[in-house]
Amino acid sequence: MKRKRNLLILLIVVVLIGLIALVVAMRGSKDATFDQDFHVEDIENITKIFLADKENNHVLLQRVADADTNSDTTWTVDEIYPASKGMIKLLLETLHDMRIRQQVNKNAVPQAIKLLSANSTKCEVYQTRYLIDWFNGRLRLFPREKLTVTYFVGQETQDMMACFMYREGDKVPYIIHIPGFRGYLTPRFVADPMSWRSHTIVHWDITHLQSVELDIPATPEESYKVSRQGDGFVFQKAGTIIDNFDTARVAQMLSCFQNLNFDEYASRVPNSNMDSSFNAGPRAILHITNTEGTTREITTYIKYNNPTDSLVMRNDELYEMFDLNRLYAIIDKKDTVLIQYFVFDNILQPASFYLGQPSSPFAKE
Repeated sequence: MKRKRNLLILLIVVVLIGLIALVVAMRGSKDATFDQDFHVEDIENITKIFLADKENNHVLLQRVADADTNSDTTWTVDEIYPASKGMIKLLLETLHDMRIRQQVNKNAVPQAIKLLSANSTKCEVYQTRYLIDWFNGRLRLFPREKLTVTYFVGQETQDMMACFMYREGDKVPYIIHIPGFRGYLTPRFVADPMSWRSHTIVHWDITHLQSVELDIPATPEESYKVSRQGDGFVFQKAGTIIDNFDTARVAQMLSCFQNLNFDEYASRVPNSNMDSSFNAGPRAILHITNTEGTTREITTYIKYNNPTDSLVMRNDELYEMFDLNRLYAIIDKKDTVLIQYFVFDNILQPASFYLGQPSSPFAKE
């Protein structure tokens, strides 16, 4: 009996030694041979990605548990803001599709490492790993989040078709590209948090809208509110329900909230360019409320082509002083953004537009 137990223990020890030797051999081959395991094969298991550059920019991109995979809120930026669906998709595809084009020339390795140390973006990839993962993933037990790979993404190559990249644990950096893609990958690993935030304001269809209220401070008689009443909506001016409104135009306006986005954040616009617009007061204030009680507020301001013009020319009829394509807007009293007339034109129409009446001037200085 004792002899059988000893043989069993010996067998277990041999198996463990064999597994350890196999793991060591596989790790050794990664450093010693020119293979193509540089990319992340299973991007569906990525739980978060941390990016940081040499200019003290850093951002945490995190997958939201149990979220709808078709929603912009599948990923978050710094655990607060919804992430851009397109940006996240592009980054995941890059991690999956990137390949080694060639190894950095031996004589150039010291210089490449020096450049990566001085100017690169660190990319940490975290994935779900299982303590027990048998039978090609058919039996997985005890999941945990683990840092699986760290890249240092450097500058582009001379031909602009690849970039230098070092993977932590490798002996040398590599030149990385995506086969068939003309360009380099460095811009896809940006560490600026603003670049990753979603530009979606609301994503509500008509069935999820409770009310839309537009306040026009310069002409309050043009303000209105559209509210849900049963299966339909009612139109109100100054708290009074108006019966003869244009239902087709109202329906068209309400449909705009199914996918309403702003153009870009105004963080890079000089404050002096915005001061004249904000000092003139808001053009319109929009409140959108869904059936769950969530409200988004959009306060819009006229954008001047030349901010100094507003100091000497206050005539609304001189349209050349205004930007005819975009407006400033403040979302929920927090984020200053730029929005397009093309997107918001149907939304910012005055009450007279829906009542078939001659409209009064939309905004006056």
